[in-house]
This record gives sequence, C-alpha cells and structure tokens, in this order.
Amino acid sequence: MLKSLRAIEEYRETGQLYGGGFPWLEYIVQAEETIVNLERVDSLHELEYINPVLDYVERSLRLLDSLALSYWIKELAEETLAWSETAKGGTLRQRQLWQAEGINIFVHNIGSAQLYLRAVGAEEYGLQTVRGMEAGGTEAAKQEIVHRLIETHGLIGQQIRGEVPPSVNRPLASMVEEGLLTADELERLLFALNHCIISAVSPELWQEVRTEVMELIAVISSGDLLHAGVPMKERMRRMRAGAIAAGEDYDTEWSSLVQEGFNPDVLEPMQPITFWYVESALQTFSLEQFLKVVALTACGSKLTGLNHISYEAVMNSIYYDYKGAKKINVYKKRIIEKYLSGLAWEDILNGSASPGNPHLVHRLRREEYLPDTLFFHFEFSPAAEKLIEFCTEAEKSALYERAVLMLFDLFELRRDAFDRFHNEDTYLSQMNETADYKAVILEYVNGRKVLDIGPGGGVLLDLIEERMPGVIPVGIDISSNVVEALRQKKQREGRRWEVLQGDALNLKDFVEPGTVDTVIFSSILHELYSYVPFNGRKFNHETVAAALVSSFEVLADGGVIIIRDGIMSEPVNQRRRVRFLEADGMEALERYAKDFAGRDIQVEHVDEQEVLMPVNDAMEFLYTYTWGEEAYIHEVQEQFGYFTPSQYKAFIQQTLGERAKLEVFRHYLQEGYTDALKDRVVFMDEEGHGVPLPDSTCFIVIRKEG
Repeated sequence: MLKSLRAIEEYRETGQLYGGGFPWLEYIVQAEETIVNLERVDSLHELEYINPVLDYVERSLRLLDSLALSYWIKELAEETLAWSETAKGGTLRQRQLWQAEGINIFVHNIGSAQLYLRAVGAEEYGLQTVRGMEAGGTEAAKQEIVHRLIETHGLIGQQIRGEVPPSVNRPLASMVEEGLLTADELERLLFALNHCIISAVSPELWQEVRTEVMELIAVISSGDLLHAGVPMKERMRRMRAGAIAAGEDYDTEWSSLVQEGFNPDVLEPMQPITFWYVESALQTFSLEQFLKVVALTACGSKLTGLNHISYEAVMNSIYYDYKGAKKINVYKKRIIEKYLSGLAWEDILNGSASPGNPHLVHRLRREEYLPDTLFFHFEFSPAAEKLIEFCTEAEKSALYERAVLMLFDLFELRRDAFDRFHNEDTYLSQMNETADYKAVILEYVNGRKVLDIGPGGGVLLDLIEERMPGVIPVGIDISSNVVEALRQKKQREGRRWEVLQGDALNLKDFVEPGTVDTVIFSSILHELYSYVPFNGRKFNHETVAAALVSSFEVLADGGVIIIRDGIMSEPVNQRRRVRFLEADGMEALERYAKDFAGRDIQVEHVDEQEVLMPVNDAMEFLYTYTWGEEAYIHEVQEQFGYFTPSQYKAFIQQTLGERAKLEVFRHYLQEGYTDALKDRVVFMDEEGHGVPLPDSTCFIVIRKEG
C-alpha cells in the first residue's frame, strides 16, 4: 500500500496526525472552508459532514495503488496526487497567511504547487532546473518534476472542456526538452495521473474522454503545442458541452447572436486565459446569457497580464438544497436572466453596460496579491438576498406565493405563475405523463397548421408530429423557460415541430390571422383564468373570453378550437358530504379554505372527520388534495372549474358569435381521481349515502364557419 494511503487510513481510524511527516494531509484535514466543484455534488448539506477534498484525494491514490507502474513513475505520481489539492485546505487563518505570502489559493493547482515548494524548502518557491542539477542531484530533479506536475494538475481535462489553452501545458513539454524525463516516461506518467485524476471524479467520465486524453498527452510529449490550439468559438463550444447535450443548437444560436450585435472578436484577447468554474456556474443559462457574461468579463477589465478568470463566486451562489438535493437557485437564476436581458450588446462591447436594477450588479474584482487573476460575480443587495432566502424558506407554505410576488415586484419580473420555480422539472414531467388523455385530441385536429397553447413538456407536439405527418405543430408559451426547454428538446430529439414565445391573449401578434387550422387549449384555459389579470383582476371570465377571441381571429374559415379543461357541476347549489379517512385530512381542508385564491370556500363541519360543502367547493379542494403536498403551493392558486356545462355553452356563443359552431361538447370524470381518493375520503350525498364523484373535465370542439 502507498505510504500516503496508510497515513490517510491512520487518520481516519484515530482522528490524529502523527509524526508531522505528511504536511499535505495536515492542510487537507484542517480545512475550515469547503472548496469543491459543485457540478458533481449531489447535496450541499452533505458537504457539512464530509471532507470532499480528502475523499477525492484518497480515491485518486487508491486508483494509483491499483495500477501496475514502475516504482519511479508511481513515486512521482503519488507525491503529485497527495499535494495537488492542498491549496483547498488549511484553516481560515492559514489561508489568510498564504494569501499574504502570495500563494494563489484561488487557482488551486498554482497554489498547491507553491505550497509544495515551500514544504520542500525551495528558496523563494523556485527550484533549479537541469542546468544546475549537478549541485542538487536527483532529489532536486524529482522535486522539480513533482512541482510541474502539481502546477499542471487537471489541466488536460480542463483543456478538453475548453477552459484552458494548450500553452498551460508548456511546463510539461519542457521537461522532455530539459532532460528531466524522456518522452516515454512523460507519457506513462501523464496517463497514470490523468487516469487517477479523472476516474476519481467519475469512472464513466474517464471512459468517455480517455481517447482524447491520450491524444493530448502525445501532443504534449512531442512538444508540438503550437498546433494544438483551438479558436475561441470552439473553446466556448466545449464549455457549453452540457447545454449542447441537453439540446442547445450551438452553431445556429451563435450565428443568430452575431446578427443581433454580438462580436466574437472581443473574445480573442481571452485566448491565453484559463477559465475556472465557468461551466459549473453558467451551464443552465442560455447561450446568449453565457456569452453576455463572458463578454462582460472581457470588456469590463483590462486583460493584459491576466492568466486566470474565476467564476467560483457565481457557482457558489447559484446552487442550494431542495429536499436534500442540490438544485439551481432558480430565484437568482431568473433575476440574473432578467438583468442580462436588459444589457444591450452594444453597451457590453463598449464596456459601458450599467445595471438596470439597484438590487443586482455584476462585479469584476482583482486582488493586489493576485494580479494575474480576475474574479467575476453577481452582487445582490442585502434586501434582495433576504427576500430570496425568504422564498426558499417559504417554498412549502402558503407564504410562498406572496414571497414570489414580492420578488417579482423587486425585480420587475412577470407577475404570473407559469414559471413554477423549484418544481418546474416535475411539473413538465407530469404534463408529459398525460399523453394518453391528450391523444384523444388528435381525432379532432383539422388542417395542416396547429397551435398548441401552453405546450408544457411538449407531449402533444410530439404526438401530432408522430401520428399526423402532414401537420405542422407549433407550440406557443409565454414562459421563456418553457420555450427554452422545448427548443433544447427539439434539437436533442430532432423534432420538426416549432415553438414560439407568445401571449395566448394576443396571438395575432405572432401568427398571421386566418392562417391557422387548429388551436388547442389542453388544460390551459383554467391557468389563464387563474393567473393572468384582465382589466386588473384575476379569476376573470374576461381572460377566457380574450383567449378564445384571440384564437378565433387567427383561425382560417373551417378551422377549429379544441378545449380540454375543468368543468363545474350543476346545479351549483348541490351539496356533498366528505368524510376524511386520513388523520390530517381535516387540517388539509382548513388550510386550503384559508389559502384558496379563487373564491370563498364554504365548509360546514358535521363532526371531527366529516364536512358538508357545495359540490364545486368540495371538488376544487379534492383536485388539490389529489395532487399532494408538492403541488399545493401552485394548485391552491388555480381554479380548475370555472363554468358549468350550460354556462360554458352560453359563454362560447356570446363571446364568439354566430360563426362559432359547437361540434363537440361532452364532460366526464377524469380517470384516476376515483382510485386516488378511495382510501383517503368517502364522498356522499347530503343524507350520507355514497355517490360517485361528479364530472371533472370537459371536451369541446368549436368550428369557425365561413
């Protein structure tokens, strides 16, 4: 076993460090600050109880221990791996002293190499090279090799990711030129190190990049680094690998941004610079937002003498834990997106971009002791930070909606709830699971051009494309985040449908009137009714009217509007008993009655576990009760049923006039509600006899006559 592994095992068994022969281990275990790439961390909370740096170093050393290598190669690799993370360690006091001494604790390979040189007693943190080796002997040569290996630790992987230029590996190639190692020794050493470095992050990642690593090692060993460079556009592409894998059409979007005013030439001075944590910090932002951040960095500070740009502060602030798992802090993300959208390319490229909100600004910072390193971060005002913290704390309470609306006010965001923040992925997934219900819609699709209003996760767009090859489906959604997700899905899966960002109440602003054959509202009209203010008021039938008129205007003669949505029961004065079979059922109803935003919910208590309610109030509650706690904060803001059948028919005729012909009008109980509620409630008439649940859903087809 490697001596370094024995030292780690002894520390883990006893919690003590003996002998003082392993200063690298002392630095790592004394760490009071967690410094880790959050891209591959599952839970921030777990970081409070583990030492991720020590765990990583141990994994890399165990991998090294398992490799069949010569004693010389293994000894060099062991010393390198043991020391390469030390700049992430130390107490807070130690780190302050290191900074004062000029040790770069923010660029960890450089700082770790400096700490190594200090530990081996190199004067002024520098060693003789081969020219002076007669005096120093083989030990000095070994120390010089290890120093350079630490200094370049992980840079081959970062080169693959586009974060560093090939020139950073010059110290490695120079070892062959200076006679410290042969080309064959360097290749074997670098292969072993990168196997351990990358596999300790992820064995799957190592298999994915192994061939490319071997190719870069061959280039480094040959010394031909000049021909290994790539243009900045390609480096940026590599930094967008995650977004591209998720469906980003990089080349098309790049060209579009150039047409809108982005000048790629501003990136060229960044060619020799190393980027730190850029993908972890910015991978979930769009390409436009990503390039605006990079351009703000390039144009907002002199790049002369600069070797490193760090986005670590952005990374550390953009994540938080939700239900024990690491998530993007979507509150901050939305605010940053709004901030960046307000910055014109011309102003950014001229270095004159100014903040559009007093509660957020981007900062570029240098430290006197680190003149070659630039730090980029977004600075929120104390009030904004507190409000964002309040939103995360309020996520599971009725305060959530109010907290988010305060956030909307502060940053002038959209005041609707189509962006479901922390559970948006879950919501889109749930929408996709309704494919069986939506397939019925296809039987009534008319003509070639079809608009799907509020397409959610895109399931209906997929169904139309797959089952109706002659139809051109177009999704329209007001949420930029839904549109972005759908565009990535389209690119990722090679779909032919289109998606537009637009307002369902003003379709003629996005689609030429008279050119659409079918408009589909699948479980979306009740959301417009509930969330979108019309004439200053939510829960407004005028909003539904505006949506129907808007769709009718863009329909061609003979075109159809298809509606699948909630329905109310009639007579509306009918009452139903609800007996709860769960201990907390009554508490859930009382909470709902207090929080429901649509109307006053009437509840008459019969006994501890039973109530008497108007049938439509009972059903509104049961819809939310069925969805569960995760969806509560959203469902309590929505009214699923907003018309009875007779009211809906009269409303359509009154709103759309004589040219609107009702071809289909039926209503039914949505499959699943009975099974979901059978062990949770007993649904009864006023006398206490069990009765079926009433119809929940309507299906309507309206044709526009010529």
